[in-house]
Amino acid sequence: MANTPQAKKRIRRNQRRAEINGARVGRIRTFVKKVEAALAVGDKTAATAALAAVQPELARGVARGVLHRNTASRKFSRLTKRLSALA
Repeated sequence: MANTPQAKKRIRRNQRRAEINGARVGRIRTFVKKVEAALAVGDKTAATAALAAVQPELARGVARGVLHRNTASRKFSRLTKRLSALA
């Protein structure tokens, strides 16, 4: 248990940041799922539009520190590969 005021404040801050970061990761997952759903149906135009929306979200996640740079790159690369295979 935290004894010092600084440690108590740190716990409160970490809880707030965890909520915010969780929401950010959830938002990214939602965008990725939209691309995957369009790919599953085979709708290339919808998948292309959804992929264009995913790229800035992944970049934002990297900039905010909720995703590793390589993780975002890998996700985008795999989605792009699946989209090009759809043709």
